[in-house]
Amino acid sequence: MHDSHPSGRDRLRRIAHRVMLQRGLQPDFPPAAISQTDKITAPAKATDASVKDLRHLLWASIDNDDSRDLDQLSVAESLPDGSTKIFVAIADVDALVKKNTAIDLHALKNTTSVYTAGEIFPMLPEKLSTNLTSLAEKEERLAIVVEMTVAEDGQVTSSDIYQALVFNHAQLAYNALALWLEGTGPAPEKLEAVPGLAEQLHLQDKATQALRQIRHQHGALQLETAEARAVFEDDVLMDLRPEERNRAKDIIEDFMVAANGVTAKFLEKNNYASLRRVLRTPKRWDKIVQLAAALGHQLPATPNAAALDVFLDVRRKAEPSTFPDLSLSVVKLLGSGEYALELPGEDVEGHFGLAVRDYTHSTAPNRRYPDLITQRLLKAALAKEPSPYTNDELVVMAMHCTEQEDNAQKVERQVRKSAAALLLARRIGEHFDAIVTGASEKGTWVRITNPVVEGMLVRGITGLDVADHIRVRLIRTDVEHGFIDFERIGTKG
Repeated sequence: MHDSHPSGRDRLRRIAHRVMLQRGLQPDFPPAAISQTDKITAPAKATDASVKDLRHLLWASIDNDDSRDLDQLSVAESLPDGSTKIFVAIADVDALVKKNTAIDLHALKNTTSVYTAGEIFPMLPEKLSTNLTSLAEKEERLAIVVEMTVAEDGQVTSSDIYQALVFNHAQLAYNALALWLEGTGPAPEKLEAVPGLAEQLHLQDKATQALRQIRHQHGALQLETAEARAVFEDDVLMDLRPEERNRAKDIIEDFMVAANGVTAKFLEKNNYASLRRVLRTPKRWDKIVQLAAALGHQLPATPNAAALDVFLDVRRKAEPSTFPDLSLSVVKLLGSGEYALELPGEDVEGHFGLAVRDYTHSTAPNRRYPDLITQRLLKAALAKEPSPYTNDELVVMAMHCTEQEDNAQKVERQVRKSAAALLLARRIGEHFDAIVTGASEKGTWVRITNPVVEGMLVRGITGLDVADHIRVRLIRTDVEHGFIDFERIGTKG
């Protein structure tokens, strides 16, 4: 197939639209949602006297360099006993997107924003998600605030949830902030422009280390799967660069895990049903045990998150270059997370990978529909009003959100594969170092590192197993279907 722009974003955009429809997702907003959006002209204002005014706190956002759909802000206070008070502000999306309106029904259809190399398909119209309901820099916004006191040992000793008016003093980016936190780069300009913000971020970083330490004592898994982001120049795909963990991302991850736990407990304490996010005890634990044994490590016969984390930490230190591939294998064997109804007083299985029992999704209502559901439940609990959803409705939505999240991930994966095939289309015949990432009856898969791309090994598969290092030749690409085929030409020297 020929394309007027064979290396362009347009082709990936067309593929993304096609795959969205194939997976039962709507790539475009319906006329009713567009009409409703046109009538919304300003951010929501505080109308209740119970809304606190917290604009004076040094709130800042931390996200990707190009993100505009900002869901969270954070700020911290040092307490006399050595503990830290953490505030996480979450965009009050429900203030403008009411249940069963046209915008809401479209959001419920897709249940999530879908991020592809060709195009981003936002769950909410961009006029809202990147502006009027975004916690945008230098703007006042309504928010749900989760307040937590974190002791020096990482325990959350007290918490509260309430509505507040907040102000984002600086939009910070993960990578630049991480370099500064790690002492390998200068302070970002926006950080230096706000007096006191540097001390703020050091305080948040310190609290993160305590939260992270206790999570890993309980068995939270440290996984790295080397997902790659497409890099374009003038809409021409130039590279796929792997996303890497860093200390700035850790701040957001650990604060969000803690805030989601506080939210789940708050709803249960106030006798409200909730949507829990669960990753059940892995049914394929025996395969994880075999994988570890092949690398000289013994895991217990019954699932044990703490033991698995020790194994992963050993492998990260021993083979950092192949750890993302090991992580990917473990992620596949752990299985997918899902949403489930929890009724007050009932014991729903927790999140195996995060080593937490009480966990819901609440911190990204611009991007995920379960978080918007949770926000409406929280606001009902704060107002002491009946739940906006029946238990039967929550059961149906839990199943639907799980299904659509899976479909969205398949769309993202398909377009990522098409982008990789597009990037390699002119390199047929070239040789690459590769590592075997999968070996089963379904096929043998390898990953090359420059660029970070996975494809099928169609010749020379005999005797190979996961983690073997080999040399391969690229023999075929199919952009429309995302196929990349290699043949083995030798063992990596």
